[in-house]
Amino acid sequence: MRHVRPDRGRPRARRSAVSTVAGVVGEALITVGALLGLFVVWQLWWTDVQGAREQAEVLQSMGWEVPTDEAVEVRRDEPPVAEQPAVGDVFGQLFVPRWDDAVIPLAQGTDKRTILDKAMAGHYPETAMPGAVGNFSLAAHRMTYGAPFHRVEELEVGDPLVVRSDDTWYVYRVAEGFVVQPHQVEVIAPVPGEPGVEPTQRFLTLTTCHPIGLNSLQERFIVHAELDYWLPVADGLPPDLVGHVPDELVAAPPEAAEGADGPAPAGRAGARAVDTVTGPTNGGR
Repeated sequence: MRHVRPDRGRPRARRSAVSTVAGVVGEALITVGALLGLFVVWQLWWTDVQGAREQAEVLQSMGWEVPTDEAVEVRRDEPPVAEQPAVGDVFGQLFVPRWDDAVIPLAQGTDKRTILDKAMAGHYPETAMPGAVGNFSLAAHRMTYGAPFHRVEELEVGDPLVVRSDDTWYVYRVAEGFVVQPHQVEVIAPVPGEPGVEPTQRFLTLTTCHPIGLNSLQERFIVHAELDYWLPVADGLPPDLVGHVPDELVAAPPEAAEGADGPAPAGRAGARAVDTVTGPTNGGR
């Protein structure tokens, strides 16, 4: 009796087709994963390198040197108010000893591309200027593009936050830090948290995204500080900055400056920008 062998060609062909499709899908997933990995490297590493370089260029172009001598006395009377700059102009510097002596350029406005992505802190134009009664409020990235406010949670009550204009030091003290939702714009009100109330004190507010990670847009980390004292730059270095100024910003001693053409001008280095942010901005990415 002759037996008819079943035709196994079709199942084999079917399995071959399935294997081919699975292989193509697997390769596609590997490619997508590699591209996502490269994007993460670019987003978290390369933008930091780029931001740090642009920040250094801004600080250098300002030409502001820091006095070498400590001021003999500080002042707690009414301070001068920094001049209101045009949107996009660089008008000051923020010194943060707690962050390994960080120095951050300050620009008018919170435009992402021309200010925040250059590792600068942006001033909300609708808030007070340094020295004025009210709430001088700043935004900056916490991740990527130099991440100027990356270590915001490390600030402690009493820490100095030193703002410099072209001719005045303003030394604020950290009062509190906390987390809010993005819609809670009252944190930058003239009296923080109390919109509509007439201010009588001089505040500084830092705003940035929270937490660190892929969900950094969910919340905002806020730091409030209050003005402690001020002094003219010509009077010397604030006591809170002694030993906390990067070498590249320290003025050369008089004997080293002999024969030079004089100090570099305190110019403005910011780009022009159109500011569209009216509340605590996305400074986390």
